[in-house]
Amino acid sequence: MTQSRLTTPLKTLLFIGALSPVFLATKALACATCGCSLSSDGALGYASSSGWSISLDDSFINQNQLRSGTGTITPAQVQAVNGQEVENQTINRYLTLGLSYSANADWNFKLSLPYIDRSHSTYGTDATLPLTADQLSSATAAGLGDAKFVASYQGFLPTHNLGLQVGVKLPTGNYGGPSADNSNNVVGQGSVGRNPASFGSAGNSGSSYLDTSLNTGNGSTDLILGGYYYQAVSQNFDAFVNGQYQFSVKQQLDQLGADYRPGNQVNVSFGLRYEADPLVVPQLQVNITHKSADSGALADTTDTAGTVAYLSPGLTVTVMKNTQIYGFLQLPVYSQLSGYQLFPRYTASVGMNYHF
Repeated sequence: MTQSRLTTPLKTLLFIGALSPVFLATKALACATCGCSLSSDGALGYASSSGWSISLDDSFINQNQLRSGTGTITPAQVQAVNGQEVENQTINRYLTLGLSYSANADWNFKLSLPYIDRSHSTYGTDATLPLTADQLSSATAAGLGDAKFVASYQGFLPTHNLGLQVGVKLPTGNYGGPSADNSNNVVGQGSVGRNPASFGSAGNSGSSYLDTSLNTGNGSTDLILGGYYYQAVSQNFDAFVNGQYQFSVKQQLDQLGADYRPGNQVNVSFGLRYEADPLVVPQLQVNITHKSADSGALADTTDTAGTVAYLSPGLTVTVMKNTQIYGFLQLPVYSQLSGYQLFPRYTASVGMNYHF
């Protein structure tokens, strides 16, 4: 995958960048369901030639810090709130396979298939001080996640550096709380969830069930709308800005007839690529995610909304013809979270792309 060196006026890029706050003016990231917000397109450069590309991205997110609003909060402070669950940790590993096809310089089609490995532990809603390990309940889930298919059109300008995207997220991952097949969940010490509809119990053979939002799939069919713009801003620097809006249009009921609707989500990224050496490209991204609260009988409606921003330094290296690898570290610089949520101190991503 290559990126054109373009000379469209910088003021156009700055204008689009100024529009980013407009995308964020809807509602607010449920860190129980957060994924990597890194822009892999920004990391690798947008396609400007025809052919196929295959990519693999590995992201690690360790949510081990309790936060509320814009600051941290101690487990003891959460425990003091009547009926409030005291979560301990959620470890997420996302391995995403991507397959892209560009028929020409105008069109690109991409299919993304994630594999998710997640573990979650909590002290539950009946935790007592001091919090001890014997109060912890835990569960894990692993398997295919929800697939995405996105079509991009960038034929508006002769330079092919302005594009629009339309896509769909399909409910291909395991979904449904205790009434679904939880064979991938590890037996723990009671329930692992906030909503009673998704609880296991000590009386149910000691089984532990993850919240619906923490399963590998969420049972929702979503539409995805987005756009992007990129250009050279000097002899050695390229810049980009992109945004996507994802919202649920159809939800599955679980086997007990309970529903779950994930909150609408907006992702906006912008960044710079230093291309003095086209084989080794240092980069810096800013990634912003804004998510409204989940809804439905299986949803945690009070602790699943927020806005987060990451500063993401990284490096892309061309290791051989048509093959690139990259690595990024996402460092949170801002969060505004509703309720009480587990939040990562950093997110790490590595990936590769081969164009043929």
